[in-house]
Amino acid sequence: MTQVSAESTGETVGEAKWAALRELERLHPGLDKGSVRFQVVSEGERGLLGVGYQPARVVASLAGQPLGSSTAEVAVPVDESDDVALLRELVARVAQEIGVQCSIEIEETEDELKVTCAGRELGLLIGRHGQTIDAIQYLANAILFRAGGAGEDRKRVVVDAAGYRARRQTALDAIALRAAEQAAASGQRVELESMTAVERRIVHERLKDDPEVETLSEGTEPNRHVVVTPRSISV
Repeated sequence: MTQVSAESTGETVGEAKWAALRELERLHPGLDKGSVRFQVVSEGERGLLGVGYQPARVVASLAGQPLGSSTAEVAVPVDESDDVALLRELVARVAQEIGVQCSIEIEETEDELKVTCAGRELGLLIGRHGQTIDAIQYLANAILFRAGGAGEDRKRVVVDAAGYRARRQTALDAIALRAAEQAAASGQRVELESMTAVERRIVHERLKDDPEVETLSEGTEPNRHVVVTPRSISV
């Protein structure tokens, strides 16, 4: 009898799904990906980093073929890249662990993967001053870089929720400009509030071409902050 299903494992459910799909394509060249369905046999034993002591196990099957009653069917887009599948699994896992229910959309361009989370009460996912969502974004970038190998260029990952990134960008631009005006007018350095690395980078980028001021970061995490100084001051 011709084999119509394939079972594979991976560090995450997303990795296991793609491994199973590739094996099924090897067994059935030219198969219609739209006719493939996935069932999760085991989500594995792993923590928030997506690294587990026991791998996730998934079965891919052509539609209409029985897979048994011990597994649960999981819908997943079958035309997304390996990076997108891994990223979707990571963000979904983190959201689940912190108790947030949300939908996840991922847009892939030539140089960026943008994750957009939508739902109600996303404050937990964003965190105070964006600390949680920035941590998720940092984690996602680190995991995709590791998965692709240290010598391979990776796409930048941006994780957003409820339009937070655009709102915070606007606020940080305003903070940076006010600090620059104050430093230039007073001739004194201006210390901003503590920020995450992502937010500090936004301030640095906003003022990097200002002819009157320059910026640097001082302090240690989690109290590291940006200092805006007149260019005539030696620091």
